[in-house]
Amino acid sequence: MGLSEGFWHHEYWLPPGATWEDMKESADVHYPQPQNLLLCIPGALLLIIVRCIFERTVALPLGRRLGVSDKRRPKVQPNATLEGFYVLLGRTPKKGDLVSLAKQSDLPVKEVETWFRHRRAQDRPRLMKKFCEASWRFTFYFTSFFSGLGLLYDKPWFWDHTVCWLKYPQQPLPSALDWFYLLELSFYCSLVATLPFDVKRKDFKEQIIHHIATITLIFVSYCANLIRFGMIVMLVHDASDYILELAKMLHYMKWKRVCEAVFIVFAVVFIISRLVIFPLTTYYYFVTKFPLFLISCLINTFLLILQLLHIFWSYLIIQMIFSVILCGAKRKDARSDTEESDRSEAEDLAKN
Repeated sequence: MGLSEGFWHHEYWLPPGATWEDMKESADVHYPQPQNLLLCIPGALLLIIVRCIFERTVALPLGRRLGVSDKRRPKVQPNATLEGFYVLLGRTPKKGDLVSLAKQSDLPVKEVETWFRHRRAQDRPRLMKKFCEASWRFTFYFTSFFSGLGLLYDKPWFWDHTVCWLKYPQQPLPSALDWFYLLELSFYCSLVATLPFDVKRKDFKEQIIHHIATITLIFVSYCANLIRFGMIVMLVHDASDYILELAKMLHYMKWKRVCEAVFIVFAVVFIISRLVIFPLTTYYYFVTKFPLFLISCLINTFLLILQLLHIFWSYLIIQMIFSVILCGAKRKDARSDTEESDRSEAEDLAKN
């Protein structure tokens, strides 16, 4: 048995008793074709191009019209010694390094410290960049959620999850769901590709884990013809994402009261969809109604990873609501776009 045949052996991908022969296509019946997923590569590239065009021609003018503007930041005097340390050794030198750099540059320690603070500020992402990114994600998530809802609202298995498993794996795949799946996979691949260039948030590592888990689940569920289950999972997750991006846009526009109201709506939808609907209905039916085999165990593992991330983010969301909105503390998103290594400095700059 060759490597390819071994990888695609039906015992790994399908429940006991089922084989790939059960999913043979005909003129009227279409099933998932794993090779179609290769289209996610050009699909991701196309989405990146569309995003660039959208941000330049739609989000940027919209942000300006809505009053989004970047604050003026202090410029640092060119200094080869300090710049070399900043680029090669670190953005936040320790006290001993500051003393050494002061001697090398013939500058007071306080001035060297100020130089590094202003230099870090120059590298911090601009408000308009954040607004453009949030606008793009809002547009995609909003379109994705309501398109998915439109595709599923008349499907009996959407309302009764037990129907998801009837006659599995002999469940024909409508072309609309096929393209929707490919679009979602392309989008998350594009997010991974642009991570190094996007605004780095405090939960950067968790975002990477989330994207990898999501891409794996989409790929595996498509190949195993778990499209019905996968569509429900994606719709549950998309339900709150566009609300969060809208709250961010309002935050960047400095519409504080409206932003807080939208964020509370997001928190309610997120907690209900991720901590109630997802584990108690969608995930429950998969664990209890679906037979165990290699791919189903893999899916269970990655769904559990997503659920742990949901709990982590729910904690941050609840923490923000109590500390920022209800208690009247300094307004700052618990899932904000500040850098992990510079949280305290971001707070100092926000005061200015």
